[in-house]
Amino acid sequence: MTSLNINLYLFLENLVFFIIATLFIVVVNWGWKDTKPFTIPLPLPSWNKVWFLSVQLLGVLLPLVAMLLWGVWWGDRTVLTVLGWYFIMLGLQIISEIVTLRQLQNVVWVMVPYIYLPYRFWQLYEGLTLLGSKSELLWVRYLLVFELVLWIVSYAINLSQSPRLFRS
Repeated sequence: MTSLNINLYLFLENLVFFIIATLFIVVVNWGWKDTKPFTIPLPLPSWNKVWFLSVQLLGVLLPLVAMLLWGVWWGDRTVLTVLGWYFIMLGLQIISEIVTLRQLQNVVWVMVPYIYLPYRFWQLYEGLTLLGSKSELLWVRYLLVFELVLWIVSYAINLSQSPRLFRS
């Protein structure tokens, strides 16, 4: 598959996911339109800052360094493509979280990571298959496996916080 074909395929795949995720959020928001405004329960647990900083450093900074090194500096288009779409979808998740928390102000905000994180698992797995078994990309493959584990742990932490978010 050529680089153009891979980018077109990933563009369409990500676009379809984003449309479905956004429509789902809109429909759920409509269903919960009469609920009281949602606010994040404070104070946050003391470990929350450590977890949040870890996810930012390991889930954003590490892949960014890899994308700049392998994708830009050493010119591997596949790495640039895989991690580029990773960052685009991560950015769309963050925008969705900001909009749902600040604009919609209801509990639909809690659902955004539950929708996006499983898709990120798929993205990382798909990235592993797209990279193939080139020996010069071994560290990038290790990074994608590490990111997959990181986001699965993050998902589990998100799920474990559901009762607290819903004040149960």
